[in-house]
Amino acid sequence: MRRLLALLALSSALPLAAQAATVMPLDRATILAGSPFDMKVEFKGVVKPGDVTVTINGKPAAEVLGQPVEFIEKEDGVEASAVRIQGGHILAPGSYKVEAKAGDETQSVTWDVFGTPAIAKAKNIIFLLGDGMTVANRTGARIMSKGMTEGKANGRLAMDDLDHMAFVGTSSTNSVATDSANTMSAYMTGHKTAINALGVYADRTKNSFDDPKVETIAEALRRTTKKSVGIVVTSELEDATPAAVVAHTRKRADKPEIVDMIFKVKPDVLLGGGSAYFLPQSTPGSKRKDDKNYIQMFQDAGYALATDKGELEAAKGSNQDKLLGLFHTGNMDFMLDRGFLKKGTVSKFPNQPGLVEMTQVALDKLSKNPDGFFLMVEGSCIDKASHPMDFERSMIDTIEFDKAVGVAREFQKTHPDTLIVTTADHTHGISIIGTIDDDKPGTEMREKVGVYADAGFPNYEDKDGDGYPDKVDVSRRLAIFAADFPDYYETFRPKMDGPFEPAVQNEKKDYVANEAYKNVPGAVFREGNLPRSADTAVHAVDDVVLQAAGPGADEFKGYMEESDIYRVLADAFALAPQKN
Repeated sequence: MRRLLALLALSSALPLAAQAATVMPLDRATILAGSPFDMKVEFKGVVKPGDVTVTINGKPAAEVLGQPVEFIEKEDGVEASAVRIQGGHILAPGSYKVEAKAGDETQSVTWDVFGTPAIAKAKNIIFLLGDGMTVANRTGARIMSKGMTEGKANGRLAMDDLDHMAFVGTSSTNSVATDSANTMSAYMTGHKTAINALGVYADRTKNSFDDPKVETIAEALRRTTKKSVGIVVTSELEDATPAAVVAHTRKRADKPEIVDMIFKVKPDVLLGGGSAYFLPQSTPGSKRKDDKNYIQMFQDAGYALATDKGELEAAKGSNQDKLLGLFHTGNMDFMLDRGFLKKGTVSKFPNQPGLVEMTQVALDKLSKNPDGFFLMVEGSCIDKASHPMDFERSMIDTIEFDKAVGVAREFQKTHPDTLIVTTADHTHGISIIGTIDDDKPGTEMREKVGVYADAGFPNYEDKDGDGYPDKVDVSRRLAIFAADFPDYYETFRPKMDGPFEPAVQNEKKDYVANEAYKNVPGAVFREGNLPRSADTAVHAVDDVVLQAAGPGADEFKGYMEESDIYRVLADAFALAPQKN
């Protein structure tokens, strides 16, 4: 039963009780002044509406948030009551104490509502995210790309010289561990949330679309500015990281609905994979369960369409400022396959553009807006290679990502009013421990692993000067290993025949070592340290490194939470200007 309460009564200081309700937004939430959000209080049992009081700084919550309170006697599938307010907002910055009470259930949380400077510091923001990029990725990419002589790198990555830095915590609201949905959602909303959630606080109901919503940065820009918005990825466009720019769902797997949400916000430039969720179910390869043709819908809305590298280049010279690029039905191929080995699914999608080309086209399109833009660029496949411990692919994708950072830095030279932010959403438990030298005597590959002084230096070369090693299967290469893994066969070699699949399911649905690698000369069986339900390595809890340059970059410093990063972005764009 659902009904509206006209107004919740005032309440005084609340005593401690044995039971505690849950209030969302959670304690210590940071909220942009004027930004709409949903508030919800979940009680542990069934309560009467007349027993409920919810106040904010001593005033009825409905009065403060400007929206009526809805009472839910019993939530779906739950023998408990709740109240919620949808689309409320608070205009005045400050500290707000929220107190909720129903019978012996009480809870008190505090919110920090923040404003921004009256004048924007930056016209444009380019937010570049290496998915799952660890310090080891950066080190490996630098060595493989630039080389090293007598212990000193022979060159620097583009991201190395961004002049402001912070360490960023990645944990979710329901676990010390994390995933790409809740992490990017924290960056893009200023609110931490639970694993798999996007743009919502995760509540207890089964419906993944009724959780309390918070505003995303794309929605904030649409509400407060005339700036353009762009998304460039090598994953599916409806994958967790790009979805976090626009979406609201408890389940990142709601990909058909995420495309609906993308269309509602209509970012001006969309480039990546994932066309299977844009196509109507009648089209072969579609993963939709309806007849919506989002490709046609975007075209009808004024978007140019590109489906391969040639069409992307042609679109760059067109007069249409809005662009949809879909270059794969799923995730785009790794750069090692796409650019060099032609493995993976490259035979099916032979003319995929790279992250560098997509970033260049996006900047060309977005920079035509005199009001500026926000562009999110993700090196998606760094993570997708690190999970199966396919480390050469992960490192080559890191090099490609860094080249996209280089494109952003070149743009900044002629557009100094641009803030560049480079970071990761989470890490992986991978480290470089030395080298693997095929020329060492013997047949045991583990004896060819060199550590300390025995490691020497790898012998990658870049004779053609393209920034990538000419070969990854050199005779003395980096020794890269994971701290967490399922059962698998360690071959100590790059996977030249295609992406690595370390574990496969058996008849018991457990993941066991993939015997396709059992007879590789020198291969060693490694018994996993993860549950048998794990098919790949997992994310680590380590902090990520953030670096930035440009107007507003000085606010990045020390240790920060991912939700703090949104506040810096909001400050740079003056999304909630406070005037004296």
